Amino acid sequence: MYKIAIAILFISFTVSKSESILDIASTELKRNFSELQKESTPPYYISYNITDIEKISINASFGNLISNDSISQRILDIDLRVGDYKFDNTHIIRGSSFNFGGGSGFEFLPLDNNAQAIKRKIWYSTDKVYKEAIETFEKAKSNAAVKVEQEDKSADFSKEKHVNFSESVNKLKIDRAKWVSYVKQLSNLFNSDPLIYDGSVSFLLENKTKYFVNSEGSQLKFDESSIRVFVYAKTKATDGMSLPLYESYFAFTPESLPPLGKIESDILSIIALLNELREAPLMDTYSGPAILSGEASGVFFHEIFGHRVEGHREKDPSSSQTFKKSVGESILPDFIDVVFDPTIKERNGTELSGFYKFDDQGVKSEKVVSVDDGIFRSFLMARSPIEGFDHSNGHGRKQAGYNAVSRQSNLIVESSNKVDDQELIELLREECKKQEKEFGLYFKTVQGGFTFTGRTVPNAFNVLPLVVYKIYADGRANELVRGVDLIGTPLSTFSNILATSKRVGVFNGICGAESGGVPVSASSPDILVSKIEVQKKKKSQAKPPILEAPKQVTTD
Repeated sequence: MYKIAIAILFISFTVSKSESILDIASTELKRNFSELQKESTPPYYISYNITDIEKISINASFGNLISNDSISQRILDIDLRVGDYKFDNTHIIRGSSFNFGGGSGFEFLPLDNNAQAIKRKIWYSTDKVYKEAIETFEKAKSNAAVKVEQEDKSADFSKEKHVNFSESVNKLKIDRAKWVSYVKQLSNLFNSDPLIYDGSVSFLLENKTKYFVNSEGSQLKFDESSIRVFVYAKTKATDGMSLPLYESYFAFTPESLPPLGKIESDILSIIALLNELREAPLMDTYSGPAILSGEASGVFFHEIFGHRVEGHREKDPSSSQTFKKSVGESILPDFIDVVFDPTIKERNGTELSGFYKFDDQGVKSEKVVSVDDGIFRSFLMARSPIEGFDHSNGHGRKQAGYNAVSRQSNLIVESSNKVDDQELIELLREECKKQEKEFGLYFKTVQGGFTFTGRTVPNAFNVLPLVVYKIYADGRANELVRGVDLIGTPLSTFSNILATSKRVGVFNGICGAESGGVPVSASSPDILVSKIEVQKKKKSQAKPPILEAPKQVTTD
């Protein structure tokens, strides 16, 4: 009997296999939404966001394969809202952090298009999320009743036009054996320096297809696939300081990656630079003029500006709301524009990882001019309105399994006060002489950074430099230094920008915040600032290895 029951169950689960995942989700959404209208507190909105993910990850260290993995996942995110657009279960419960979009839930779905199995998962998950939404809605109403009047009285959810879009998805393919060989070959270059303790190369291909349906009538299917190659190496100075360097490469197709020879050349440069960094003097604390390379200034703007214009933070009473009252006011020099544009795939020949067609709330991506001639104009908006900004501009983003909030995309800094690279150096030297400083600093490479936007801690930023040079006012040769972090507060730092270069640098990365990790880019010219502050970097107290590194054995 047991075997017969299993056989019958298997037959019942393999019918309707030809249905697409979008059709299955749409059918189940209509059914569940209709049934829940019979409840005393029915949902006014439901969306199903399904993400198909296929990853190939290859990692090698010092010429040896460490991992060669594949993973496939299908993740369902549910946004279910009870109440109405004005006040629903996602309403901020004051005194509680990070509760935006509180109606979401996620579930792993079967990988094949087995309609019955998928529908059962969606049905059960929707039921669970609905019950949680009812409970949260009651808490939100109670919280609103006992707290002081809310400053921002805008609605909890914006009304947006429904969208229908579907594109054919051609999954990225590679010769896997060839890339295993490449990754091993590239990482083997680090064996040339026995004082490099970590020398690795990683390859990540991600085929990502997104499906979105909601009760407003939207149906979407689109592709967000990409490839990243990551080179990482680390050594240690005699005083115990860890000295990491890295290089990363982003592309939408394998053909767009740089040739193997270019990556090899970059690795050899990293090895040489690590050797210099081991001998470089420690930098003391410093306050004075500096130049940030395009890559460094891109990260600089991402941290000190980008996170502060993510609209949902302006609604949160625990957030600093730095620019809440700044619309129409000057916040940057009049030669600076700041734009967020997820609609473009490349800038100056470099592909941008913050490109996407639709955000994770089913809204078409839009270019947002946040600063125009130094004047602040707009926030990045998801479907959580704030005072003066009633609609989304296509920046509701998230990692699969999280709730969408307003997030950055392709940050682009533009300038009308551009000079040649050498002229920017001369302007730095002039500023040093004016301030009676022996030298200024040039931040060439950074690894990222972080910032604080809450009211309970100082609103500071910390950008993490990897390669920093002293530029002497008297024209002496530049000097590589180590051991500093770039720190400050946003408003005072903005007022110190003097000029920019003609050259543009690009930083492609993954930004982590309350809605998970999302791909972003930041591109900017080099910028000259009259005053920047650095503090000493934290360093390990452990000595370099006592034992000599093993000698590399070569075989014919």
